[in-house]
Amino acid sequence: MVRALEVPLYQLFYDGEPPAAMKPIRVAPGWGSTGRDARTLDKFRRLLRRTSAGNMKLLLSMAQKMSQKK
Repeated sequence: MVRALEVPLYQLFYDGEPPAAMKPIRVAPGWGSTGRDARTLDKFRRLLRRTSAGNMKLLLSMAQKMSQKK
């Protein structure tokens, strides 16, 4: 999820300024790095920036449940 959103991991759990010792982690290019996938990922990023905290919590909860093996 962090790769898809292109945000540091701490931003999913921490609401404030980044700690001084934090250095950005670069990940290898993968899904969403080119073409149609990149455009789709860009749309998700723009929409997620405008999502309220409550809706974000709901989306993450749903994604977690969908990813669990039965």
